[in-house]
Amino acid sequence: MSNIIFRIANTADAPAIVALVNTAYRGESSRVGWTTEADLIDGVRTHDAEIIELIETAGSMNLLCLDGDTLVGTVHLQRVSENHVGAAFLSMFAVNPYLQAKGIGKQLMAAAESAVVREWGVAKMLMDVITVRTELIAFYQRRGYALTGKLKPFPVSPELWMPKADGLQLARLEKSLI
Repeated sequence: MSNIIFRIANTADAPAIVALVNTAYRGESSRVGWTTEADLIDGVRTHDAEIIELIETAGSMNLLCLDGDTLVGTVHLQRVSENHVGAAFLSMFAVNPYLQAKGIGKQLMAAAESAVVREWGVAKMLMDVITVRTELIAFYQRRGYALTGKLKPFPVSPELWMPKADGLQLARLEKSLI
């Protein structure tokens, strides 16, 4: 992974982002990595129209992690206001399952944090993680994120996904960036 570069996505990148996110989160291919949700949720995580909309939305960016010309990671970042403080919300953080545990996620996280400070001048990063994903929460905690105590029900999107278990919840994590 010596040729890692980061850049902001454009609409032509949407199909590759969709393929990577769906491969990392759902289905049998996701089981290769440690970030799979395949045992918790049926369906896909995203589709082309959603990613194109996110790319085209003001205050939103998809950051790509490339090894040469190959997409190996991606993350969606959305500018938000939290208690009147500029913040960014991180979602769809995905690394190719075959390349996980090689440091790409750590590099992508650092690049995402730098990008939102540089582009938007925000003071903190927010994210929601499924509460039963304790190993994923621990990964983020090792990167400086803290649980806030805020919980909300896991969303249902019947056209894309449905939880396999009742009562799934999302926990809010945050990190000060300054």
